[in-house]
Amino acid sequence: YTEYVFAGPDMPAILDSYTWLTGRTASPPIWSLGYHQCRWFEYTQDAVEDVAQRHRDNDIPCDAVWLDIEYMDDYRVFTWNTDRFPDPPGMLKRLDEQGFRVITIIDPGVKFDPGYWVFDQAVERDVLCRTEGDDLYIGQVWPGNTAFPDFVTEEARTWWGELNAAHVLSGLAGIWNDMNEPSTGNIDAKPMRFGRGEYSHERFHNQYALLMAMGTTAGLLDAMPERRTFVLSRAGFAGIQRYAANWMGDNQSRWDHLWLSIAMGSGFGISGQAFVGADIGGFQGDSNAELFLRWMQYGALTPFCRNHSEIGNVDQYAWAFGDVVQDHVRIALKLRYRLLPYLYACFLRASETGEPVQRPLIFDHQYDATVRDIDDQYLLGHDLLIAPVVGPGITARQVYLPDGDWYDWHSGELVGGRRFLITATPLDLIPIYARGGAVIPMWPEAPDSTNGYQPRVVELHLFVPTSDGVYYSMLQEDDGLTFAALRGARYRTTFTVARAGAELTLNANVSGNGYPEFARELFMLVLHGAVPDEASLDNTVIVGTAGRFEVPNRGAGFSFSCAVPQ
Repeated sequence: YTEYVFAGPDMPAILDSYTWLTGRTASPPIWSLGYHQCRWFEYTQDAVEDVAQRHRDNDIPCDAVWLDIEYMDDYRVFTWNTDRFPDPPGMLKRLDEQGFRVITIIDPGVKFDPGYWVFDQAVERDVLCRTEGDDLYIGQVWPGNTAFPDFVTEEARTWWGELNAAHVLSGLAGIWNDMNEPSTGNIDAKPMRFGRGEYSHERFHNQYALLMAMGTTAGLLDAMPERRTFVLSRAGFAGIQRYAANWMGDNQSRWDHLWLSIAMGSGFGISGQAFVGADIGGFQGDSNAELFLRWMQYGALTPFCRNHSEIGNVDQYAWAFGDVVQDHVRIALKLRYRLLPYLYACFLRASETGEPVQRPLIFDHQYDATVRDIDDQYLLGHDLLIAPVVGPGITARQVYLPDGDWYDWHSGELVGGRRFLITATPLDLIPIYARGGAVIPMWPEAPDSTNGYQPRVVELHLFVPTSDGVYYSMLQEDDGLTFAALRGARYRTTFTVARAGAELTLNANVSGNGYPEFARELFMLVLHGAVPDEASLDNTVIVGTAGRFEVPNRGAGFSFSCAVPQ
């Protein structure tokens, strides 16, 4: 085997080198950054459409509805239960018209069932794992006796890709890979061998999910060659970030599991996997109003935002705990949607440098010894600090702000840096702070979904730094769905904020050739930490209102300057 040593010494340099070697998170489709509703439940086709419609009726932004194992025919992968789902293409078309994408679960286990077309095809093409005695390896998963694709072979990955390609052509948007450690139930996995029996189980056990994701992604690209793919995986290995997002598996509806997911999400981030999240509200056990709300407020500010729960639990839909909780959940999700331009820029940074979206404070402040043991806060990108509430009945919590100027997101107050403070945590919010010098791009409103949304106005929230210096931020606008942005069909705006004494300047430089769907006509520049009456825009005096300045713009660079208090 080969060992690699990444010298650093700074963490960003180490992660840059590590992800150069293992690969970086692919640019995600914009809809995958929205809110996802999932539940293991015996849904019917009508019930799925009712759940989707209720999100629209209740003004809950949502981009995706997920189907767990009960949609299948007796847990046979790549099938539908036609009693519950008599017309999948019709259902998927209607949901798409409402702005919903649909994702179905696909496990690696293939039911041992001669006559079942997937099993018969696998046997015919010799793509199943074998034992040392050259028999088919049989485990126990949801369908009962189960065979497993030998993803170590290119033939098996190709075959699996073909199955996924055919599956999504019905109108599905992505694939959810579960049970892919691989899980074999109460049957010992060690007799399962790979490479047509050549390799022991131990040799490829940890890479099984990565190889499955490779085959899955290849199939989606064959079916939709111009579309960015979305695959979610329970397991993974170094490099999984090239092919799939990860979630944290079967967590529980407990406060300590909410807290634990903060460190886990940050740990994924500094391990190269930028696209990660936990099941909001907890998967196992019954959630409750306060736990669900606090988890939603936190989960809405993580890279992957999915509400998921187990069959037999109390409902934990956005509306399940009454109007008051639903109102606060709506506020949390609408903040996420308004922040999608910032979040999308964070993902693009991850795809280009390996820099995590969710990360521990130590990633950006490694020489501040105070942050080493902080595990109940994190940074969302470089410029937002999130401090979730991780226990019941908490009305205030301690927050540590590292070096820099930090603004309270909710009040707009400049609260400084390199200090501890106690901040209130009423049920309607969790503490959020913005870094001085940052330009946070936001949509002016939260759409029902990202589907077709190209706003006329984009807000730029500039948090005025107190010290002289130069600060960088980024906005990219593209179609959010295809690979055209990689060929220049985009507007990427790099913002350079500079302070020199009482003068603040913002220069915007643009690259890219634009794209057909582009609709922006105006930036609304919002200053935090200064309220000048007038400013200069490209050497022309303009007048603001309460620190807000209109900047007409259709994809060109500009230069803005104003006086700020010293």
